[in-house]
Amino acid sequence: MTAGATGDGVPARVLVVDDQTVVREGIVMLLGLLPGIEVVGSAADGEEAVRLVERHAPDVVLMDLRMPRCDGVEATRRIRAAHPATEVVVLTTYADDESLFPALQAGARGYLTKDAGGEEIARAIADVRSGAAGLSPLVQRRLLERLSDARPPQPAGTLPDGLTAREAEVLALIAEGLSNTEIARRLYVGPATVKTHINNLFAKTAVRDRAQAVAYAFRHGITGGGS
Repeated sequence: MTAGATGDGVPARVLVVDDQTVVREGIVMLLGLLPGIEVVGSAADGEEAVRLVERHAPDVVLMDLRMPRCDGVEATRRIRAAHPATEVVVLTTYADDESLFPALQAGARGYLTKDAGGEEIARAIADVRSGAAGLSPLVQRRLLERLSDARPPQPAGTLPDGLTAREAEVLALIAEGLSNTEIARRLYVGPATVKTHINNLFAKTAVRDRAQAVAYAFRHGITGGGS
């Protein structure tokens, strides 16, 4: 399967958002060279991004964060609320906590820094389309460090919010970036079983999507197979 494309070979329709013209045009040019990706438009700020999502209904928005008029976090929140089928991957210079956490809370499912290469961007686009979190290794480490420091102590052998051991195991695999199919293969169960576990753990933890589930897993130390 080509980068970004679905299993049936349909290319990923992508909108690029960045307030710097040179950067925006460079990203558009880079994506145009990658198989399985179709750039449907570009926007210079969050307001324009919201309008273009309404017009083009892209599969994925590559979103800068710090922009005039409407920043990337607010644009992400508005896009995810009005167009839940459109995923957002943040592509920014910043990987600090003040940028990372608000973007994930707003509904972004991917987060990359602008030193990412074309292959990493394409992989993140494909990941979020398949339901996985498109987080760079640097961002995943940042989440682990920040949220592990902040998590409250748990009594030995207990899990938060009434999670079962199997649900915690599934959550840990989500935090590793595995798709539903990969989780099913790892646990030797069917995809429908994995989906049931995910629906249950989402309801118990009050997370809306996989990116928030990753943050929850790191915050509560549910990593490495639920240990």
